[in-house]
Parts: sequence; C-alpha cells; structure tokens
Amino acid sequence: MAKVPTSRLDKLLSSMGYGSRNEIARLAKVGGVTLDGEDLTDATKRIPVTPDLPTRMEIDGEPLDPVAGMVILLNKPLGMTCSHKEDGALVYDILPDRWRRRDPAISTIGRLDKQTSGLLLLTDDGDLLHRVISPKRHVKKVYRAKLARPLNGTEGDLFASGQMMLEGEDKPLSPAQLEVISETEALLSVTEGRYHQVRRMFAAVGNHVEELHRERLGGLALPADLAPGQWKLLSPEEIVAIFQ
Repeated sequence: MAKVPTSRLDKLLSSMGYGSRNEIARLAKVGGVTLDGEDLTDATKRIPVTPDLPTRMEIDGEPLDPVAGMVILLNKPLGMTCSHKEDGALVYDILPDRWRRRDPAISTIGRLDKQTSGLLLLTDDGDLLHRVISPKRHVKKVYRAKLARPLNGTEGDLFASGQMMLEGEDKPLSPAQLEVISETEALLSVTEGRYHQVRRMFAAVGNHVEELHRERLGGLALPADLAPGQWKLLSPEEIVAIFQ
C-alpha cells in the first residue's frame, strides 16, 4: 500500500493561498480550522494529505479548496486578458484572491484573446495543462464566429483540406471543420492553437471576425447557466471529459 503523504498544516494552507504561516497559526488558534469536525489549533501539526481532505476540512466554516489538480471552467467575458502581468482587467481578477497566491500557480490552459469570450480552463496542474495544449492530443476547440461579410461557400472545403497556409507561416493548418449557421455566422472546430488562428483563417478568405466565442473544448461544453464572469470547479469526471 502506498504511503499517504503528510504536511504541516501551516505549510499546506499557506501553499494554497490561505495566508502566511503566521496568519494560518493565528487562524488555527482561534478555531478557524477544523478536521472531521474537530478544531486544529496547532498549525505545526502534520496531517495526512488524502484525496478526501477537502470534504473533511473546513477553513472559517467553508470547505477546503482542492489541494492539487484544481481545474476551473470560466466563462471568460470580453475585454479581459489571459495574463498574470499585463495592464488592465485580467481573468485571474475574477477568481478568489487566495487562488492567486497558490503554489504551484494557477494558469490558463491556452489563451483567449481580449476580444474573444467563452470557455476557458485554468489549472494548477502543469502536466494536465501541457497535455491539453499538446498538438499530439488533437483536443478539439469549437468557436462561434460572427462575420462582417457573407460566407462565399468555398471556406469549408479549404479549411478541411489540411493544405491551408496562414500568412507568415511555413506549415499548413491541420484540417478544421466549418458548420455554417447563417450567411454571416458559423461554428469552426480546430485542433490547434496557433496565434489568433480563427481570426486569421477567416481573414485569409477575405472576411473579418466581428465576434468570437468558444463554446466547447474537447468533451466539455460551456454550461448554458454559466454567465460571463462566472466559473465552476470541474469534477474528476469532467476533467477526463476534456480528452473525449
């Protein structure tokens, strides 16, 4: 049987963004940390870090965040940047403050540009992040594009050909699937994540994307009841669905 890892309470909670070790010690001393309904008043105590810990521990009366492998699905609003450092509104501003202090840090899985909305994943699991964005995985991303000009009917075959070249690149795009919704609206499914790919594809056929919204990533769809700026934590089953 594998040995269960343990951690000092103050070190664990500090790495999860709940505060400095001194702040955790003060919180524990006044009964702010409970495990299985019992107060943990000694912040130096080592505790088993088991997968069910978030269901057994509470911080100030709230369930503990996932210890590791946190995956967040965010409905990204327009005007926000997928960056830790740029000026202006950042997608991380939407999340609880403590999540910005986690170590390992939470990062976006790929990016949506400032003027693109919709399904965005964030995680502190570096291995998962790289698996999702790896070209070898072919994780499908579905975008709804509203266009400035009517489609001319040739775009679908070109996008699906596997021969389309973008300006400034020397490798053709992988085949992409176009589903026409109306003369000026379409769903585009791609398995790559090149810089501004969807916008550049339509620009290459003489059109301009006026609105762009990501609806699906792998086997995940953006929930209809998740408004722009809202987020949810994914269950283990939903994380697996990314690759389906």
